[in-house]
Amino acid sequence: MGLKGKLTAQIEMRAGGDVFHDLFRYTPHQIPKISPTTIQGCDLHEGEWGTVGSVYFWNYTHDGKPQVAKEVIEAIDEAKRSVTFKLIEGDLKEELKDLKASFHVETDGDIDLITWTLEYEKLNDDVEDPITLLGFGIKIAKDIESHHLKAP
Repeated sequence: MGLKGKLTAQIEMRAGGDVFHDLFRYTPHQIPKISPTTIQGCDLHEGEWGTVGSVYFWNYTHDGKPQVAKEVIEAIDEAKRSVTFKLIEGDLKEELKDLKASFHVETDGDIDLITWTLEYEKLNDDVEDPITLLGFGIKIAKDIESHHLKAP
């Protein structure tokens, strides 16, 4: 098996893709209120919320373990409603040399689809592919959807 890989998952967002995009881009510090079992904190470490080059520090629970990550916003494409984060520090660096996590929003008729993509390079062949991390992104999307569908 190779050390580099790419995983993709797509999920329908009945609450609207713009809600998801805007939350992750401009107000990710609100995600812990929406998905508290997954994300416990998001702090702005450098820059300004929602701008390329800004650095976010995340506290989260993955595979039942509390973890941290520092990510930089590497790219934003308003036309595709996409944001790309690059991992620069954190617990995942113990297994992954590189990780980019991105999402984009597509509209198909009256349905918005959120597509998560993970591009990664493992430190060695003994490291599992980060499939559970993709599930982590899907869980957050579902929590955001549930939260916004309940909102008045």
